[in-house]
Amino acid sequence: MAKTDSNNRDFLDPKILGRLMGLPLDARHAMMGSVSGRHRSPVRGSSLEFAEYREYVPGDDTRRLDWRTWGRSDRYYIKEFEADTNLRLCLIIDTSGSMAYGEPGQTRLDYARQMSGTLAYLAANQGDAIGVFPAGEHGLHHEIPARRGPLHLGVALDRIAELEAGGNTDLVASIHEAAEKIPQRAFVVIISDLFFQPEPLKEALQHLRFRKHDIAMFHLLDRSEIEFDFDRPTKFVDLEGGAPLLADPTLIGKKYREAVAEYLAKVSAICTQTGTDYHRVTMDQPYDQTLARFLLGRNPRTKKTAANQG
Repeated sequence: MAKTDSNNRDFLDPKILGRLMGLPLDARHAMMGSVSGRHRSPVRGSSLEFAEYREYVPGDDTRRLDWRTWGRSDRYYIKEFEADTNLRLCLIIDTSGSMAYGEPGQTRLDYARQMSGTLAYLAANQGDAIGVFPAGEHGLHHEIPARRGPLHLGVALDRIAELEAGGNTDLVASIHEAAEKIPQRAFVVIISDLFFQPEPLKEALQHLRFRKHDIAMFHLLDRSEIEFDFDRPTKFVDLEGGAPLLADPTLIGKKYREAVAEYLAKVSAICTQTGTDYHRVTMDQPYDQTLARFLLGRNPRTKKTAANQG
C-alpha cells in the first residue's frame, strides 16, 4: 500500500481509515475489471457463485456438466457462475467556487477531499482501481484515469490534495464528459453541493446509467443553507461570481425554506428516477460516520445494520 504520511495528505486520518477498513466498498451492479477480485462481473465464468444453467454445446468444459439435471431430464446442461472482478472507483469532485463555502480548513471542498481520499484509500486497499475526475468551470480538468496499485493511489491522493475551488458550476457537462471518458462499467461517486438548477442533472445521470455505471451522489450542504436561521439583515455573497445580496431573513425566510424544500425534493426525485444512490450530507456530520453508513448500506449483509443506525 502506498504511504500516506505526505504533508499534503493531511485529509487522511489513520484512525478513521483503520475503523473503516473492515467495511467493504461494494458495487450494486456487475462490474468489469482487468483482474480477479471481489465484485460481481457480467462475464460468465467458473466461480463460486452460481448464476444459471444453459444447454451444453460441443467444446464446453465437461467438468461443469450438471449430472443431477441430466439424470432428471436426460439432457446435458452446463452450470454457469458469475465471475468476480475488481471495481473501478471513479470520483467526480465538484471544484466550483461554491465548494469554498465554510471556514478555512473546514470548507465544503475540504469535506469532499476527506471523503474522496478515504474512499480512494479503501478501494485501493481491497485491490480496486481508482480514478479522480475534478469538475470545474470548463468541465473535467487534469483528471486521473482509473488504475490499480499503490503508486497510482499516491498519484490519485496527490491530485485530490491539489484541488482548488473557483469559477462557476458546470457539473452537468462534467458528468456527460466522464460518461464518455470512463471506458468500462465503473462505480462513479459524485461529490458536489449541486449549486445549480437540478433539471439538467437527470439527463447527465441517465448518460452514466446508459453506460452501465453504478452511481452514488453525496450532496454536501451546510445546515444554515437548509434551516436559514439568520435573525438580522445579512449580506449574502455568491462564491461563483454573482452580485452580493443584502436581505432581511425575517422577510424572506419562509419563502426561502419553501424553495429549498422544493429544490431538495427535485434532486431526490431525479436520483430515484435514475437509480442513483443519493446521500444528502450536512457538514456538521462527521465524515467518517457518513462513510460508515454509506458502506454498510451498500453491503447486502450489513444493510439492515445501516438502516438501524440511521
